[in-house]
Amino acid sequence: MTPIEFRRHIHMYPELSFEEFQTAQFIESALEAEGIAYRRVAGTGVIAKIEGQGDLTRAVVLRADIDALPITEQTGFDYASKSSGVMHACGHDMHAAVLFGTLQRLNVSRNFEGTIFGVFQPGEECNPGGASMVLAERPFEGYNVVAVIANHTDGALEVGQIGLCAGAFMASNDELRFYVRGRGGHGAMRDKLNDTVSAAASIVTQATGLNSDSLVLSIGKVVADGATNIVPDIVYMEGTMRTFDKSVRESTWSALQDIVGRVDALYGTTTELDINHGYPTVVNDAALIALAASAANGVCEVVELEKRYTAEDFGFYTEHYPSLFYRLGVGTSAGRSHSSTFAPDERAIEVGIEMMTKIALTVK
Repeated sequence: MTPIEFRRHIHMYPELSFEEFQTAQFIESALEAEGIAYRRVAGTGVIAKIEGQGDLTRAVVLRADIDALPITEQTGFDYASKSSGVMHACGHDMHAAVLFGTLQRLNVSRNFEGTIFGVFQPGEECNPGGASMVLAERPFEGYNVVAVIANHTDGALEVGQIGLCAGAFMASNDELRFYVRGRGGHGAMRDKLNDTVSAAASIVTQATGLNSDSLVLSIGKVVADGATNIVPDIVYMEGTMRTFDKSVRESTWSALQDIVGRVDALYGTTTELDINHGYPTVVNDAALIALAASAANGVCEVVELEKRYTAEDFGFYTEHYPSLFYRLGVGTSAGRSHSSTFAPDERAIEVGIEMMTKIALTVK
């Protein structure tokens, strides 16, 4: 099976986070056909294992995510999604194809030191993140993991380009949910109610006032289900916060609790703040960035990237092991990821395989 055939099958039968049952079975059958050992991980994930030469406790981990998004595809491709309302709109099918092709090549030669693991990881698109669940099973215990490597499609880069950023690359993310409760009532009888809407507005103003050069905080959903003359008993809000600094992240959690306390004291409301702690910052190892830049010679062009406030659960790996997360150009004509028409150029798969294979073979 070619990597493109592998990709198109996964693309036709996408599955949402932690529902990748058929996807995992397909990956297992493809690995079995190649004579590559594998086992399940995190329920719907698969870990492949190829042993090379010498010290087999030395390990390089290659990772691809495999979950899709709740989007109805509108590309018109012959291999478009056959699953209603579900689509590989973030390139995870491309990631999986790159990993599969890389494992195919490494399995043929086995001319490397130690053990190569290939992680087909579930559930990247939602908390708690499949990476945290993979690591919770301690699949690399007893191994000296010298590198964890992954790539991500990028429609801002052309095919034949990769994007690199040393150090902190992608932000941590936390989901915020506020439940502002009080005694609602008729808007003309303010002395007999607690103004939950004004309280919620104050929370939004003060919370977004925390934004700085090191913090992005936004409230994207506000539900105040009252009427022109009715103040509701509850206002519900959702938002997100992103940062590259662990101390800023933790101090912001405390600052939000302080804001809620002050607002409740002023308005007589009772607010529940639920902070769903998400992914940590993705931090690229400087030595691995240098190695990737060197490996790109003769394969592709390197583009230096700025850090970005988007998040990735690959951050869990970077907390534990030297790691490398880079962007793989899939053509500016691919369109916007997380959209119904996202169409990455499949020529990028070969570039991705060449890069991942070369990096895996040259890691010190």
